[in-house]
Amino acid sequence: MKNINFKSRMNIDLLIYLAIIVVSAVILVFLDMNKFEYNYSISIIEKSLVYAVVALSMNIVTGFTGLFSLGQAGFMALGAYTTAILTIPAAARPNVYYMNGILPALENAVVPIPIALILGGVVAAAFALIIGIPVLKLKSDYLAIATLGFSEIIRAVIASPMMDKITNGSYGLKSIPGFKSSLECFAFSLVCIILMILIINSSTGRDFKAVREDEIAARSVGINIFKTKQLSFIVSSFFTGVGGGLLAMFMRSIDSKTFQITLTYDILLIVVLGGIGSITGSIVGAFFVTAGKEILRFFDEPLVVAGVEIPLFKPGFRMVIFSILLMVVVLFFRKGLLGGKELSINGLKKFSRKKDEVSVGGVA
Repeated sequence: MKNINFKSRMNIDLLIYLAIIVVSAVILVFLDMNKFEYNYSISIIEKSLVYAVVALSMNIVTGFTGLFSLGQAGFMALGAYTTAILTIPAAARPNVYYMNGILPALENAVVPIPIALILGGVVAAAFALIIGIPVLKLKSDYLAIATLGFSEIIRAVIASPMMDKITNGSYGLKSIPGFKSSLECFAFSLVCIILMILIINSSTGRDFKAVREDEIAARSVGINIFKTKQLSFIVSSFFTGVGGGLLAMFMRSIDSKTFQITLTYDILLIVVLGGIGSITGSIVGAFFVTAGKEILRFFDEPLVVAGVEIPLFKPGFRMVIFSILLMVVVLFFRKGLLGGKELSINGLKKFSRKKDEVSVGGVA
């Protein structure tokens, strides 16, 4: 009987998720049809979707496997540059590589966007495979420092003169094809998120969680700890690379400064705020952080009340307010907005029931 109820709840949750996807698609179609009026909103949604992909990929290695990696910006850079190099129209390349020219092999190397995104992920995954051999033997803070160092090395190499004919060095890349519509961005992001969900809920994902919970117990049941960590690192890096490619398409132009350490911290903030080990938490966190920063932008503009200028309202004050809001959220939701759990009908019912119990207790 319990098994039947569980399956029933799963089916209901699945139908609700499908309904959310359909409704979201309809809303995006409406926004695309009125693009000039809602261009700013479309930009926020697209950026949130890209960050949701990268945040969930970071959650695979951090939240579901328990590895503290801070190399996201580096893997995003690899995916972004690979995607950009392979999608910039051949006719536009002389204007992009106008200083030092382009490598002859890349002059006409143009592939469809989906293939370029996959290749961007493959390049990031290949680097993860190589650096994973030495760095995954490290633990905790040492692993974080090593991956952070890797990220900075990648950024330095991309901007170096020896890479001028490939990455255009410090001049960066422009004329990158953008999304034809917000629906296209939604489709790419949705495919990535669904694939990651399938991996997390597979036997491989269960191995990741076993390593996170207790390495000794996982080893005792036959799980190869190092290979599992390496696989998690590679899978995470692949989708991070794809996310980097999506970011390049969103921005239309990139350079090495785009992928500074602060980008990794932004993604980590989304993961922690949404809930470490929560799929829907990463998605909610991405929209919360991205939209929150934009909604509060009016704090950066001068404010005059009754002829008196309020001194606090000036450039940078927005981030002060945003930081205060983050502190408040963390104080009330110490494990993130979803606390490592997932959004579901059953979860919402439990949350509502707890709320009612608190209110009744307060009245009593």
